[in-house]
Amino acid sequence: MTNPTKSRQPNGASSIFQGKDGRWHGYVTVGVKDDGTPDRRHTSRKTRTAVTKAVRDLEKQRDSTGVRKAGQTWTVESWLTHWVENIAAPSVSENTLDGYRVAVYHHLIPGLGAHRLEKLEPEHLERFYKKMQANGSSAGTAHQAHRTVRTALNEAKRRRHLTTNPASIAKAPKVEEEEVEPYTLEEVQRLLLEADKHRNTARWVIALALGLRQGEVLGLKWADVDFEAGVILVRRGRLRPRYQHGCGDKCGRKPGYCPQRISIRRETKDTKTRAGKRPIGVPEELLRLLRLHKEQQDRERVLARDLWVEKGYVFTSPAGEPLNPNTDYHRWKDLLKAAKVRDARLHDARHTAATVLLILGVPDAIVDRIMGWEPGKSARMRSRYQHLTGPVLQQTAAKISGLLWGPKTQVIEPAPGGAAPGPSQRTVSTEPTVYVVCLGAQRVPFEHREHAEAVAAQWSEGQRDGGAVVEEWDQSKWEETGPGGMRAVRDLMPDRRTVHHAHAVFLPGGERLNIGQPEQWSVLAWEFETDLYTDLSVRWHTSRRPGQEVEAQVRGTSQEAVVAAFAEARAQAVDRAKNPGEYGDLAG
Repeated sequence: MTNPTKSRQPNGASSIFQGKDGRWHGYVTVGVKDDGTPDRRHTSRKTRTAVTKAVRDLEKQRDSTGVRKAGQTWTVESWLTHWVENIAAPSVSENTLDGYRVAVYHHLIPGLGAHRLEKLEPEHLERFYKKMQANGSSAGTAHQAHRTVRTALNEAKRRRHLTTNPASIAKAPKVEEEEVEPYTLEEVQRLLLEADKHRNTARWVIALALGLRQGEVLGLKWADVDFEAGVILVRRGRLRPRYQHGCGDKCGRKPGYCPQRISIRRETKDTKTRAGKRPIGVPEELLRLLRLHKEQQDRERVLARDLWVEKGYVFTSPAGEPLNPNTDYHRWKDLLKAAKVRDARLHDARHTAATVLLILGVPDAIVDRIMGWEPGKSARMRSRYQHLTGPVLQQTAAKISGLLWGPKTQVIEPAPGGAAPGPSQRTVSTEPTVYVVCLGAQRVPFEHREHAEAVAAQWSEGQRDGGAVVEEWDQSKWEETGPGGMRAVRDLMPDRRTVHHAHAVFLPGGERLNIGQPEQWSVLAWEFETDLYTDLSVRWHTSRRPGQEVEAQVRGTSQEAVVAAFAEARAQAVDRAKNPGEYGDLAG
């Protein structure tokens, strides 16, 4: 007969009982072991109340973050070594793995390796970062160490060796991103003149004119250059070489300097994103330089004879091998010194090329294609690479001036099915007054009345047929009828063009905001004034207002192109309103 005072707990349930040793024991099922049997964890306390609390805490941990997996006891050193060599190495690129290894072996293991993995605290990491910087490491290096250990411990948490990741809690070192100053047009011209005196001239022209990354330039092959179409196809990048001793480590040198060194890394890899694999149009002058470069390479091939290694690269050593990125970097520094141009990183040439595209008003979609930026990240990359230089600011000021103080425009009725009619652009209600001094048949304008009256007074002295008269004209009257005013210029170029506009504003959730005016309209502009709007058939962009609304604007001289672009602009504005983080709008 069953004893009613003793009942068996169902399978998997926690159990609490008093043992023969007088202590209270608890068992909690937290999962399944590798062999398929239940993973039961034991805890023991002196009282039933204490063991009950311990069991409840273990159950709560199991149901929320999970309980650390039983088995090997990891130290930070053993886990980081296992992670970088056995988990990261097969799944990341060579360059990424190099960065991981430097952070692990040169910084993290010497500084934190002795800690038991589950005992590592956020405060340990924060003190370690501070110590790194006190010992001379930059904030960027400390931040790289933080990102590496966070990635490694995330993997430990995913495999249940940790319940929480202390690196996700620790405050990372603050990195002040330095504002890059792109080279001016004069500096670029000096660099190109100096590059013309050196070997591989076209290499530096490509960097400054097209903004290709170092690896992309050094990975180019002649098969990627289409001279007839005037296009370069970017599809691979040069990797930093890695060597091992071929002499059995008997030469006493580093592997890279061993006379019998053996390369253990492939020379190139394919671009890591679809956006990175892209065709780029090449200016005719650069195509001419590439043709000359190919002829020079053919002569070097003849001179090298049997020493030449044919691999098809555009830029090579005198023996046909692809250029080493480290050697290429030093050649860049030599070029800067020879051209007497301020020192900067080689990657700053890419910033320069991106800024030139901004100055030229190239549409964002084409900029993204040229620079190889992924959709969704392109807005953040443009803000990082395109710098507001003097010419950009001056052009912006000119556009604002033309918009606010330019001649009055009129409404143009669009063609059926096209842009909706709307209001003309507003003119300033109180136009600036021009004070015109009438000196006989001659008229001289002044901005300030006192200046006009002073000239009139001097002219009037001794004049028998009457003195000068000061008249008040508004600006539009002077521009239209004044001698030498805007009208005189317009008479030489009387053609007008229609400029089409489209505009919409969206709330943070993506809902359309009613701004009280039609979304599309058209205005007239003189031929020479259309660059105040755009010098292309269409241009569009989205921007975030201070109140967090997202604004989509399109303008251009082709009505069909504006209508088509407005659909793209609206789609991006809605996505940007819903997902501000993907466009860098949450930074700062």
